[in-house]
Amino acid sequence: MASPLPRWSGVFPAVVTQMHPDQSLDLDGSARHFEALIESGVAGLIVCGSLGENQCLQPEEKRAVLKCAVETAAGRVPVLSGVAEMSTRAAIDYLHDGERLGAAGFMIMPPMVYKSDARETEHWFRTLAAATPLPWMLYNNPVGYHTDVTPEMFARLADVENLTSIKESSANPRRITELRNLVGDRYQLFTGVDDLILECSILGIDGWVAGSGIAFPKENQRLWELTRQGRWDEARTLYRWAQPLMKLDTHLHFVQYIKLLCQEAGLGREWVREPRLPLAGEERGQVLKIIREALAVRPG
Repeated sequence: MASPLPRWSGVFPAVVTQMHPDQSLDLDGSARHFEALIESGVAGLIVCGSLGENQCLQPEEKRAVLKCAVETAAGRVPVLSGVAEMSTRAAIDYLHDGERLGAAGFMIMPPMVYKSDARETEHWFRTLAAATPLPWMLYNNPVGYHTDVTPEMFARLADVENLTSIKESSANPRRITELRNLVGDRYQLFTGVDDLILECSILGIDGWVAGSGIAFPKENQRLWELTRQGRWDEARTLYRWAQPLMKLDTHLHFVQYIKLLCQEAGLGREWVREPRLPLAGEERGQVLKIIREALAVRPG
């Protein structure tokens, strides 16, 4: 009899991919960052997602980042890998390699570049699910990827056994209640929008795919724990401090913003992979002002 699939919960940060100034991978830097996150108490790690610049990495680089994360975690927390590919064949190849490299599961995005309709989107996810025995999280981000997996679609996908979790990044907290009303506890629900963490916690989520919090992991973990304990006054106070930093995850240049935040917090460097460029001029100055003002009054 097959073992039941794990039901993930808690903070699963989506981690940036550390780079050198020449845009090559800085795997030592990534390993240090993974270690800091694990020490803060996170429940898992997610690599090669949107924040991890998946679409800008070469196939062998994605596999190298995943291997680094698995080796650093050494079984202490599950490591999930983002799956962001343009073709079904490439996605299946990555799933198979991810299994071989020790991934505990995957966070699967809709097809890249091509905007699939509902029928094609469901077929994509069913086909990939059938290609791996591992559990996986469906990443729904209609704002970023222009493909919306609606609650009704999730109801139809409920027979896909290894689809265990949803990262809901529609920026619409109503979706949490709509999903609960439609499919109950069939899925583990994660919010993927940092500055909706309190709202979504009140509505009943199981986890948080944190973005900006990778730069202040102890405070991020503390905020999550306060929401789980129902200590809302303390949670609101901490959230009000973090909110300007969390909002950095909602902009077009969110990768650059969060990498700069990590650099200022001592957890990485700001280097990105082209076509992205490091921040410059007035924009960089404005973001640095937000970051430094917050870090100057960082909770003790």
